[in-house]
Formats: sequence, C-alpha cells, structure tokens
Amino acid sequence: MKKGVRVARVVFLGGLGRSGTTLLERILGEVPGVCALGEVVHLWQRDLRDNESCGCGLPFRDCEFWFEIGERAFDGWSNVDVDAVLALRDRVERTRHIPTLAVPRLARSRVGEIRTYADYYARIYRAAAEVSGASVIVDSSKHSALAYCLRWSGIDLRVVHVVRDSRGVAYSWTKRVARPEAEMVPVSTRRPETMPEAPDEPMPTPDADEMTRYTPARSAMLWTAHNAAFGLLSHCGVAVKRIQYETLISDPQPTITAIAAFAGIEVKPESLHFLTEDGVKLGTCHSAAGNPMRFVTGDIPLRHDDAWVAALPPNQRRLVGAITAPMLGAYGYRLSGRRS
Repeated sequence: MKKGVRVARVVFLGGLGRSGTTLLERILGEVPGVCALGEVVHLWQRDLRDNESCGCGLPFRDCEFWFEIGERAFDGWSNVDVDAVLALRDRVERTRHIPTLAVPRLARSRVGEIRTYADYYARIYRAAAEVSGASVIVDSSKHSALAYCLRWSGIDLRVVHVVRDSRGVAYSWTKRVARPEAEMVPVSTRRPETMPEAPDEPMPTPDADEMTRYTPARSAMLWTAHNAAFGLLSHCGVAVKRIQYETLISDPQPTITAIAAFAGIEVKPESLHFLTEDGVKLGTCHSAAGNPMRFVTGDIPLRHDDAWVAALPPNQRRLVGAITAPMLGAYGYRLSGRRS
C-alpha cells in the first residue's frame, strides 16, 4: 500500500437492517466519484474465510477488484489473520462497549486494540480509493459499535443514519429472505447471518441459507437501541446526517443530492441519469456482503413498501409502536403509520 495516501472521506451507512441501507448503498455507488464496498464488517468471515460471492457474482477470491485491494492494503489477503481480527472484533466492537467508545479520550488499556481494529478498515478504505480512483468510499456495515470504533481511526468519517418506520422494519425481519451466496459455501462451514447484539446477543435462525429473522418485539428493541446509538454519535464529534427510507423512495434525486453534498461531492442533475422517472438503473457492483439486493442489476422500481400496514397483525403492530413510540415521534412518524 502506498504510504501517506488517505481516503478523502468515508460515508458509513448506519441503522438497523431492513431499513433500506443496501438500496441507498447501491444508488450511491452509481454517483461519479463514489465507490461502494458493501458491509465491510462481514468481509472477514463471509469473504476471506467462506469465499462467498462478491456483488459482481464471482467468488470473492476470484474478484480482481478485491484481489487488488488485498494486495495494496495487506500485501495480500493471506497476510490477514482472520481469527485474530474476529477475536479483536469480539473484544471491542460490541453495543455494550459504546459507552467506553463514546468518551472524549480512550482508556489506556483500550487504545491499542481499538485503533488496531479500526486500522484494518482504514487500510481497506484507502486501498479501495486507490483501486477505484474514487474520492468517497461507502461502507454500509450499519453496526453502530463499528462506527464508534472508526471515529478513532483518523479517517474523515461521515455517517448517514438511515431510519425507517419501526413497524415496517419489524415486519421485514419476520419474512424469509434467501441468501443466494450461501449456496457457494460448503454446508459444514456455513454460518447464519447476524446483526450486532443489542441489548444482548442475537438469536439468529439456525438455517444459514436464509437471512436472520426476529420477532416483532425483538426487532423493536433492536430498532430503538441501534438508532439511539447513532443519535448519540452526533454528540461525539462525528458528522451525522439522518434520512428517512420513505423520503429516499418518494424523492430520490434531492435525497441523493443532499447526501452527496454531505459527503463533499457536488453533483449536477445530469450526473444522476441513473435515477429514472420510475426508479433507478443499477450496474454491477463489488459489494462485499449484505442484503441479496447487491446482486440485482438493471431497472429497479422505487415504490413504498407499506405491506406491513395490512400484513403485520394488529397486536404486534401496537406492541412495536408502544416500544418505539418516543423515537417514532422524534423521527416524524405517527402511531397511525403515517409520517408527520
């Protein structure tokens, strides 16, 4: 890796899964000067160890884009001790550690491990900028604790906090969603897709061929914890911009323009030609991990996904609304399911 090279900016997409972060990542990846990497937090297990598919459709080890990043960042992926990275992640990147990560100055006993862990990501971001020629790197990892770790990496970190109506998120977590990339991994080594623990360890479904599912009550607790964590991050000196998934769907062009400005990129209307009258036209990407939508290309309609209004049972809808009511109101949602 070239010494002294820095990424101009890293845009970190945060929030709870099923809030539209993958869609936003894919759209931002079409903006000139932007390189979207997917959920880098899962790269160590799913790509380096399990060799799952890159967004381009090739197995990770066969993708020239990621091969070159490994060469520049670590003189080859073989020099990365995956077990050590995952062990380090378990020690520092946990929701329960956020209070110690949010302080103005890290405890001496924590500085080394946190900065070492954050440096793994910083190396990937720098290498991706060199390989792609982009001035902005997008990481859609979503994990709030990772964002807190990255604030100690020395990179220009800008966080886009994506929120969606908690009832819609809860309903989405109950649906079965296949993981097509898992078909390439031997059954004996497959591991289920997970989200970070909050308020305690996740309870993923045992079938690694599918994405994790949660009960509405658990989704509501996760929604509250993760969104609250990103709200606190803005008080720690990190630039945070909050957007609503519903606004992205209804007004994509002004939303993307505003995010680009937040990232320090000036885009002209003609640069957003991929945003069509009915949706967005997506090309091939190199998303490392995440929602199966990373494999989708071509014309994608942008429509409000409000199936939860009819499909989520009334008692569950009321339960989720009651648990998340304070923050729903703060974000401009009503308990009736309509936005203010």
